[in-house]
This record gives sequence, structure tokens and C-alpha cells, in this order.
Amino acid sequence: MKAVVQRVESSSVTIDNEVTGAIEKGLLVLIGIHQDDTKEQMEWICNKIAKLRIFEDEEGKMNNSVQDVGGGILLVSQFTLYANADKGTRPSFIEAARPEKAEPMYDEMVEWFKANTDLHIQTGEFGAMMSVELVNDGPVTIILEK
Repeated sequence: MKAVVQRVESSSVTIDNEVTGAIEKGLLVLIGIHQDDTKEQMEWICNKIAKLRIFEDEEGKMNNSVQDVGGGILLVSQFTLYANADKGTRPSFIEAARPEKAEPMYDEMVEWFKANTDLHIQTGEFGAMMSVELVNDGPVTIILEK
């Protein structure tokens, strides 16, 4: 599982000219699910995202989590994180989980955040063509892989 975690001042997802998810201060998380990912890996990455201390404290040090600052999470599924472009110029996505595995795991992630945090959770739409907007804060971008 791969997650690109971006600290944002704001972020939103638009599908067919309609905003379907939006947050103010918080984390935009682009999540890629591998064909071999397990529930344990999913729970590890969710826990890591929720506790990742990448927000500044009163001394300007990255010492607070998204929970500490009362932020939100915008979770967007992105199978292209498993693109392999080692050969040729057309990426292969063979390592990405098929939708029948990836979508239920993505849904489990959303439910994990709702059950285990008091964060404002917003999402994209699995498999949809989305426009994702963000205002980076920093910018701070962390890549997690489990």
C-alpha cells in the first residue's frame, strides 16, 4: 500500500462539475492499493496517517498530528501510484489491486478513520474521473509505503 500524504490549507474533489468532498486544513491522502495488500497493512497505514506529526506546534516545529490540529482528511483512491514505467513509455499498472479487491479495502479505510478518529473525513469516488484541487501547506509531502 502506498500513500502520498500532503499537508494542505484546503483540498477538494470535483466529479462532473460537482464538489463531492472538501476539507479545509488537513491532509490530502492519495492512496494506492497493491494486489497483495492485507487488512493489517491497511490498518498500519491508517494509524500512521492519523498520528503523523507534520503540523507545526507553537514553536514552529512539526510536532502535531492532523488530530492535534483538528484538521480533516480527504482520501482519494489512486491506482496510478503503482505505475511501473521501467520499460518503454507506457506505464503498466499490473501491481495495482483489481477493483474488486481495491474498492472494498478503500471503503474499509474510510470506515477505519471514522471509527478510530474524530476527524472530518471526506472522500473522492472510487473509480471516477476526478479533479483534485489543493492548496499545499509548506509544501509538506510524505510518502508512506507498507
